[in-house]
Amino acid sequence: MKGNDKLLATLNALLSDELTAINQYIVHSEMCANWGYEKLHKTFEHRAVGEMKHAEKLIGRILFLEGVPIVSSLGKINIGADVAKQLNNDHAAEFGAIKAYNDAIKLAAEVGDNATKEILDHILQDEDAHIDEIEGMLDQVAQMGLPIFLSMQTK
Repeated sequence: MKGNDKLLATLNALLSDELTAINQYIVHSEMCANWGYEKLHKTFEHRAVGEMKHAEKLIGRILFLEGVPIVSSLGKINIGADVAKQLNNDHAAEFGAIKAYNDAIKLAAEVGDNATKEILDHILQDEDAHIDEIEGMLDQVAQMGLPIFLSMQTK
C-alpha cells in the first residue's frame, strides 16, 4: 500500500531519532557499567532495547507503506560526561521525541492513516513512560543529592 510521501518522510525522521537514542542510551549504559552503577547500567540498557523495538516498528511500517527505511541518518548524539549530564541529555532527547510523535500522530490523522496513527500512539506511550522515569531519577537527585543517589545505583 503506497503511503503518503510527507508521512513517510516523517516516519524516517522518527526512525533517525530512535536510532540516535539507541546509540546514546547504549553509550550511557556502558559508561555506568564501567563506573560500577549496575542499576543505572540496566535501566539505560533496557531503555535502549525499547528504542530498538520502536525502530523495528517504524521500519516495518515504512516498508508496508512502500517506503525505504533510512537507517544511515543519525541526529546529534549527546553523551553525558557524568550521570547528571546523562540524565539531562536523555530528558532532552525524550522531550523532543514526545513532541515529534505528537506532531506525527497529528499528520497521520490528517492524511487518514489511522493504522500508522495507532502505531505511533503506542510508541508515544512508551516515550511518556521514559520521560517519567528520567524525571523521577532527576527528582531523586535533587532531593537526596547526587552522591546518595549514585550510592543506590551500585550492585
